[in-house]
Amino acid sequence: MQTRAWRLTPDGNYHWETFELPPLQAGEVLVRLRACGLCTGEVMDWYTRRKAPLVPGHELVGEIVELGEGVTHLQVGDRVVVHHHAPCLKCAFCQRGAFVHCPTWRRTKLNPGGLSEYFIAPAEIVQVDVLCVSDSVSDERAAFTEPLACVVRSLRRAGFQRGNTLAIIGMGVMGMLHLLLGQAWGARQILAVDKLPHRLEFAESQGATPLHADDVLRTDDAQAEVVVVGPGNESALNLALHLVAPDGAVVLFTPAPPETRFPLNWHDVYFREIRLIPSYSASHVEMRQAMLQIEAGLPVEKLITHRLPLERAPEGYALLRRAEALKVIVG
Repeated sequence: MQTRAWRLTPDGNYHWETFELPPLQAGEVLVRLRACGLCTGEVMDWYTRRKAPLVPGHELVGEIVELGEGVTHLQVGDRVVVHHHAPCLKCAFCQRGAFVHCPTWRRTKLNPGGLSEYFIAPAEIVQVDVLCVSDSVSDERAAFTEPLACVVRSLRRAGFQRGNTLAIIGMGVMGMLHLLLGQAWGARQILAVDKLPHRLEFAESQGATPLHADDVLRTDDAQAEVVVVGPGNESALNLALHLVAPDGAVVLFTPAPPETRFPLNWHDVYFREIRLIPSYSASHVEMRQAMLQIEAGLPVEKLITHRLPLERAPEGYALLRRAEALKVIVG
């Protein structure tokens, strides 16, 4: 069968194209897209364009329309969240819980991709990370499962505990998801750091203490046990190292370009025992934890600022690029 999908080319342009989908193989499922959240990482050009041409989109909710041979735990008509990667559960990485480093996790993907009217989930993903959505959860709320899973992994890796102060640098949608989850998990205080007044105002309206990025280096008492670095740049990391408490954790939530170097104050990091913790993506474990948080009522829907039909997805990316949107949902 044929499907229409958005194809991103290395020059940064989007093309609405027709793709031919092959017949289903054993273990696969065919899914009709119902909703897809647009990820801010997909407008990080140095990261995305090196993978192009590709069909972007990975914050997915769909409806199963066909089952491949041997798929018995799902049914046609099921409303599902579909992850875009899945581990083998057998290799050395999987055995120690490092699922995102599993070679199977790295190579699995959807065909042709998420921003498509229809897509095929391969058998590896179907087996491990296609999750049925509760009737109580809307498509829009369910579309937050994958990004929220990345936030669950971030705070878990940091060792976040109830009563901690959490500082978040960069109050885009991922920063706001850290805010919501930090509240749900019992943060004593949440410091929201950004340069954009409208983002700081929104974070304050959600219960955070706003702090303009330009003022961070003038603060001496705002020490946080966990600091999440949203932007992948040196200045954001420098702010984090100023805000983090002794024996605290700095989470590198976003990658930096490969040529980026940071002049680390080794002496200070050593004697303050600061932990630098990268947190990359999420596995099937965090996907399930995130879905439980959404089912329990985490108010992710308040982060949606724009809703667009699939045919207008590039407009949504343009809004993200200009920081005029917090969360865009297409479908």
